[in-house]
Amino acid sequence: MTAKKRVIFCDFDGTITLSDNIVAIMKHFDPAGYKPLMEDTVSQKITLREGVGAMFALLPSSMKDEIVGYVLNRAGIRDGFREFLDYAKEENIDFYVTSGGMDFFIDPLLEPFGIPSDHIFCNSADFSGERMEILWPHPCQDPCHNGCGMCKTTVMRRFPEDEYERILIGDSLTDFEGAKIADLVYSRSILTDKCAELGVNHVPFETFFDIIEDMKKKQRQGVL
Repeated sequence: MTAKKRVIFCDFDGTITLSDNIVAIMKHFDPAGYKPLMEDTVSQKITLREGVGAMFALLPSSMKDEIVGYVLNRAGIRDGFREFLDYAKEENIDFYVTSGGMDFFIDPLLEPFGIPSDHIFCNSADFSGERMEILWPHPCQDPCHNGCGMCKTTVMRRFPEDEYERILIGDSLTDFEGAKIADLVYSRSILTDKCAELGVNHVPFETFFDIIEDMKKKQRQGVL
């Protein structure tokens, strides 16, 4: 029997970065009307796609450079990320970024790490109009109808479970549906709480060094 190929799906905001950039952008620039939209999105009264799209539509396109500059200056990268990418490469593990964020701030933050563009799944933005318009190139497909925006489970299902050992790394509710179909979950923050609450196996982490250590241990034990 051929061993399954390992593949990693890693969240961006609050996972690769130390904080959630969408929340930070909204709090910092404080466009009129964003707070009820944020509350309705977090409470799941509206979908992520509806909420994020509506919040960014409150910002003028002319602010693009200012927003990018703000994110680049404040978004720290979690310890061990570069070493983790090196480890994945050495072990021949495919690494994909799966993010509900936008390319205009994700691409510049990830540029130093040399991740191929076709290994970054995220939303994009159109700045040609007066207001920002979020574009959704990776929408939900059957069986997901959650209005994810960037649907992580749809991306993961491109890698069939009978061929791949699917490893998910994340921190929030947007990662939970993916966690339910992953073979191995590394979790932080709200995702840890949600996995514990609903009995989804998970390994909590704080830095990417923690993940390297756990994966090496699992390899020694013959379970990865």
